[in-house]
Amino acid sequence: MCGIAGSIDLGGKRLPDRTMLQRMADALIHRGPEDSGFLSAPGVGFAHRRLSIVGLQDGRQPIYNEDRTVAVICNGEFFDHPERRAHLEAKGHIFSTHSDSEILVHLYEEYGEGLFPHLKGQFAFALVDLVRGVVLLGRDRVGICPLFWSRQGDTIYFASEIKALIASGAVRPEADPRGLDHLFTFFALSSRRTAFKGVQALEPGHYLRIELPRGRGVATPVERKYWDFDFPDWGDELDGDERQLTDAFQAVFENAVDIRLRADVPVVGYLSGGVDSAFVMATAGRVAGRALPSFTLRIPGKNLDEADEAMEAAQAIGAHPTVVQAGSDLIMDSYEALTRAAECPVLDTSCAALLALSREVRAQGYKVVLTGEGADEGFAGYIWFKMREMARILDYGDAFTPTSVLSRVIRRVGSKQSTEELKRIDALLGGPHAQSVMYSLVSTARDRYFSPSFKEDLGGHVAYEDLDLDLERMARWHPLNRSLYLGYKVHLAGLLLTQKGDRIAMANSVETRYPFLDEDVISFVSQLSPRWKLRRRTRDKYLLRQAAGQILPQNIAQRPKHMFQAPLADSFLVGAPAFVCELVSEESLKRTGYFDVDQVRRDCALVSAEGSSRNLGRFYSLGLGGVVATQLWHHVYLGGGLCSLPVDAPPVAAEEAPFDEAVPAA
Repeated sequence: MCGIAGSIDLGGKRLPDRTMLQRMADALIHRGPEDSGFLSAPGVGFAHRRLSIVGLQDGRQPIYNEDRTVAVICNGEFFDHPERRAHLEAKGHIFSTHSDSEILVHLYEEYGEGLFPHLKGQFAFALVDLVRGVVLLGRDRVGICPLFWSRQGDTIYFASEIKALIASGAVRPEADPRGLDHLFTFFALSSRRTAFKGVQALEPGHYLRIELPRGRGVATPVERKYWDFDFPDWGDELDGDERQLTDAFQAVFENAVDIRLRADVPVVGYLSGGVDSAFVMATAGRVAGRALPSFTLRIPGKNLDEADEAMEAAQAIGAHPTVVQAGSDLIMDSYEALTRAAECPVLDTSCAALLALSREVRAQGYKVVLTGEGADEGFAGYIWFKMREMARILDYGDAFTPTSVLSRVIRRVGSKQSTEELKRIDALLGGPHAQSVMYSLVSTARDRYFSPSFKEDLGGHVAYEDLDLDLERMARWHPLNRSLYLGYKVHLAGLLLTQKGDRIAMANSVETRYPFLDEDVISFVSQLSPRWKLRRRTRDKYLLRQAAGQILPQNIAQRPKHMFQAPLADSFLVGAPAFVCELVSEESLKRTGYFDVDQVRRDCALVSAEGSSRNLGRFYSLGLGGVVATQLWHHVYLGGGLCSLPVDAPPVAAEEAPFDEAVPAA
């Protein structure tokens, strides 16, 4: 993948500031250390940093159509580009590069804004039609590739990462209380929210359309949805013979892995102790005819280390993995870099492990890695799905649902939220979900640690208001599918692909690919009857495990789900280093104003004195770790002054690439 950035003058007249575009590109060097390119036209400026994976010799961007009236910069991969290219060439389109991104300009020529259904892969791009004065900013269906934008006056600034927006000099970094509240509600940044005020993510499955004016006035950006997750109506799900369904799933998944092996550089994979990554790597070995190089992390500590299980899977696959030895100080040593990469407070300390893995992948000269993310979202792999389905034994369809009341009672007792607030939340979600109890318990930390002034800034707003959920369609689905939909929209996009995905890997110039998030895999799994996902309410990922059992030993295919979790507040506060003590000092806490100084100081002292957060409780421990993470994020991105660690400073490019003066043909 790569990095893209740019500016759009909504008046359509001004030429972009070249120095500003260069600064934005410089901030993304880690995303594209090998090349850069720029476009300058009235109203539009594009900047691109390239990580060359397909079309190594001739893939510099921007890429143009035949008469240079359409230009594009893109971050990502279109895995079926050979087939798309052949189809377009048969229609008379002439390609000038071997880059997969070139299909964009020709698909736009052919279909205009209707190009999105023809795009298969992971992507974020900016395209300009220089004749019509139309700019499109588009993002892939599930949110693998990031894309952010901010309106400042009559100018839109966009980029793959927020640090490039800040580098423009036009976007002033300032905390968004509602964005931070998302993290203390969902453990994730979901929907359009970011941690920065005035900066929003383009939502997955959406594009932004800007038609520049030909005369006076300014354009109005219009955001449109082109895709969303979908499930059959309750009772109309795909069912049938187990062997036939298993074979059908395996065929769809094998194709997803096969096309993700397409690259002009070697492809490797992450291998943990679970069935998901083992199935990916075993399938890749079958397709490629050889075992792929794999990378596994060994972490000292009980319940953290999956290396032995991963070695068992590696032996079954025939792989010889690299085992990255992580020291006991892994989290402390890498949390500053992790925060810079994620651009938000990182509450899940296990993200540090993936940063270490991607660093080793790059150190060995690789650029592309397969991962197993997305299986749990499609096949109900998390424990909360099981708990919800077991509780639903009491329900009778949608006509009699005592578990809705039971869910509110549990949340009322566990989180101290009022009945009225819980009813409001359920109305925003279309009823209780598998995640509802967990999110309420996570939210207890916001009530304990947020300062009175910060709560006042929120003004009664709850994070659930920001979610883009199609409640009308959800009402027709099986309850398990409703929860899976919420997981795809919040947990996957807001945590796994944000704090564990693209930006963590691309901080080390590594592209991650996700076979379980292939469009056809998602479509197939979504159509399945819930009993092929969660069998008898306890056996998760049932059909996936049946397929895995055909190419892996049964003990690996049936291995229980183990959620990798590093310690929470303990990671920071037991034997806290100097910078952590500085971040939670009375002075630093008062300076940011986010948190209740006395409460935070008391709980920090408790954890430090006891050498554990056990007596604090799991969710307060999570929240207290979030306090430290938020203070660190503020220090890194909002001016420093909270501790002795350095503040953010964008790198400087070694040399400037030439600007293309884009002038449409007469």
